Amino acid sequence: MRVAIVGPTYPFRGGIAHHTTLLAAALRAQHDVLFVSFRGQYPLWLFPGRSDRDPSARAPSGQVDYLLKPLLPWTWLRTGRRVTGFRPHITLIPWWVPFWAPSAGAVARVVRRAGTGRVVFICHNVVPHEGAGRVARALTTFALGGGQAFIVHSAADEARLRALLPRVTSRPGAVHRALLPVHAIAAPVDRADARRALGLAPGDRVALFFGFVRPYKGLEQLIHAVALAARQAPDVRLVVAGEFWLSAEEFTRQAERLGIADRVQLHDAYVPNEAIGSYFGAADVVVLPYLQATQSGVVTLAAQFGLPVVATRVGGLPEAVIDGGTGLIVPPGDPVALSRALVRVLSDDELAARLRAGVAAGRSRFDWAALVGLVEELARPS
Repeated sequence: MRVAIVGPTYPFRGGIAHHTTLLAAALRAQHDVLFVSFRGQYPLWLFPGRSDRDPSARAPSGQVDYLLKPLLPWTWLRTGRRVTGFRPHITLIPWWVPFWAPSAGAVARVVRRAGTGRVVFICHNVVPHEGAGRVARALTTFALGGGQAFIVHSAADEARLRALLPRVTSRPGAVHRALLPVHAIAAPVDRADARRALGLAPGDRVALFFGFVRPYKGLEQLIHAVALAARQAPDVRLVVAGEFWLSAEEFTRQAERLGIADRVQLHDAYVPNEAIGSYFGAADVVVLPYLQATQSGVVTLAAQFGLPVVATRVGGLPEAVIDGGTGLIVPPGDPVALSRALVRVLSDDELAARLRAGVAAGRSRFDWAALVGLVEELARPS
């Protein structure tokens, strides 16, 4: 089978670049894969982070054609022709923000007109986390309207997609759901070494918030929850690791106001692959206090390291985290409920052991084989 993928990869950073790169590697184990990626991504004036480049010394790799620039229309046509010349049975295009709509929609239509297999969008976010106005929805409708089938990561995003494209998604077999597979991009680190590197004591009970800090991720609620939890779990510590797309000083001041500045570490920087293991190796629980979400690769990283997760009941998080089985689920925007869950996981050793066992037993849910099998199914002639 021939599979074309058009999406981000190293040297560009982030969970979607990791996902696309690892998907290409998983498919290459059994199939012939053409991977077309970007010569450039966002212009600096549009990008809220410090850089879109991955500083990792150790990064997933493989043969890639760097052709596409989203602001240069002739590269859209060149990319489409490169894909159609490969004559794929299926073309996979990741989707996450409306900025990509003109280029992704154009490439999808070039491939469809050539009749070279099915065009499938992998929708990491149907609409942006921060909401979608009229222009964003129009751009999204244009881009995804070029697809013939769609893979989403949650029931909530499936509902958004069907509402946005009712005619397209009403076709039999147009929409499919799949959990995010494990982002196995980090090597394990000895727990004692990891804690020493972060200045943590052996007896500290450590909650980890990992990834970009953005408004929808609820860090303010988590810091409030840690202050409440500290009254019952005096050894609780919070480690926040990831680049802030907000003012880190605001959260430092919040921790100071709540009297827990000595319990909160803020590491305001993108975490390269070789450093990920130190943070997860030092943690007892991973926390996703998100106010909204579709899915999160952080859950799969937690699974890789055998850690339970406390997450909010938003998007697909309750589908990935089994309440009482691999973690605990709480309402979004509720620091009291979040603090209670943290105290339970960090203070009840029997519960923590049971959740860890559940994570180990359920790790196969995040295996790449399921997504590869779905791609193979979608590539078969209908």
